[in-house]
Amino acid sequence: MNRRRFLRGIRNGAVVSLALPWLELFCGKTARADSGFPKRLLTFFWGNGNRPESWTPIGEGMAGDWSLSECLSPLSPYKDQLAVISGMSIKVPNILPHSSGLVGLMTGQAAVGDESNWTVATQSFDQLIANEIGNETVYKSLICGCATNSSTSWNGPNARNPIDSEPIDFYTRLFGPTFFEPGETPIIDPKLGYRRSVLDSVMADINTLNNRMGTEDKVRLERHLDGVRDLEQRLARLQEDPPSYASCARPTEPEIEYPEIEGRPQFAERNAIMSEMMAMALACDQTRVINYTFTHQLNNHLFPDTDDGHHNLTHHEPGEQPMVKAVTLHNMTQFAVLLDALKAVPEGDGTLLDNTCVMAFSEVSEGRTHSLDEIPLLIAGGGAGLKQNLHYRSYTQENINKTMLSVIRAMGVNIANYGEGDTYSEDSLSALDP
Repeated sequence: MNRRRFLRGIRNGAVVSLALPWLELFCGKTARADSGFPKRLLTFFWGNGNRPESWTPIGEGMAGDWSLSECLSPLSPYKDQLAVISGMSIKVPNILPHSSGLVGLMTGQAAVGDESNWTVATQSFDQLIANEIGNETVYKSLICGCATNSSTSWNGPNARNPIDSEPIDFYTRLFGPTFFEPGETPIIDPKLGYRRSVLDSVMADINTLNNRMGTEDKVRLERHLDGVRDLEQRLARLQEDPPSYASCARPTEPEIEYPEIEGRPQFAERNAIMSEMMAMALACDQTRVINYTFTHQLNNHLFPDTDDGHHNLTHHEPGEQPMVKAVTLHNMTQFAVLLDALKAVPEGDGTLLDNTCVMAFSEVSEGRTHSLDEIPLLIAGGGAGLKQNLHYRSYTQENINKTMLSVIRAMGVNIANYGEGDTYSEDSLSALDP
């Protein structure tokens, strides 16, 4: 039941609305967590993998049976809210260095094509979830990044989602002139209504055109119209009162630019402001699904205290690769900054982190070998109700889609299986399930 849709209707050609109290029927399984706040999903991706021997926790099981490894030490304040999954495998043909793992992890299926021309077979799991829980917010999902111009999100074949990676642009989009805090009197732009009416007119004309097109054109048009429908819904929601969440407020406005310094991105500065904005986007119910790419696959960024690009180091640094480990430690430090931002937002008796499922992962394990075994994967927060303070270790290279299926179902998407062929799984990861 969509509360906003329920409250709006047409009578004698005019829009009418009816105010109702909060009712239990609005609290559907896909809409809200047990806390009364919405379920949220936030993914954090970093490229080029890690060094498994310095990543894998010590011990297995729950609570005191395990401890964090060297590279996970920045997450020590969050151990009680963390699940570390190790030893699992992405069951796709490893024919596209870095891209095979990324596509397999995000979509549950193998990439289609070859190294020079490839795409995905289906939508990525963040969009699968967004289509279920994101229909009542201004944005069904947000796709953003820190030091990248390449997203890790797809709506389907040849439909990679664009990414917001400039902090000032992200801020203007979310918290610019159309945003108002609960309790503020909104200034409704009259052009919003005009734009909606224009879109409605276009949709009427499309029905005639649709009857004249071939199958492929119909598919292309349908994808385009999905975007148009999303825009219509977004324009409508901009004119509605935001939820009265006490912690919803405008975040700090970013700097205009964060230029590289001596060839090195300002990772910490960019990530800190993006983390604050993502937290407020969730707290203000602008969206309930965020796909965040910290660094993209196959990146060659210069990180602090390194003398070569990250990808080059994974292949050419000798021995135990201390600089590669330093990059992983840096990435986990920045992931902790994101968790800090979520925990800093109070919600009821807990925090935003308690109501958000935060997943962190990379597309390979050891970057030097492009291995799809030992994929690093973390789940933080309580938003999906999955087990916390857990290290689950697989010794049989289990299908990582079992973990993905646990998350997808816990977020309220009722599916019987996930993946195709070798990636197919009907079973979730029982050790992780609520």
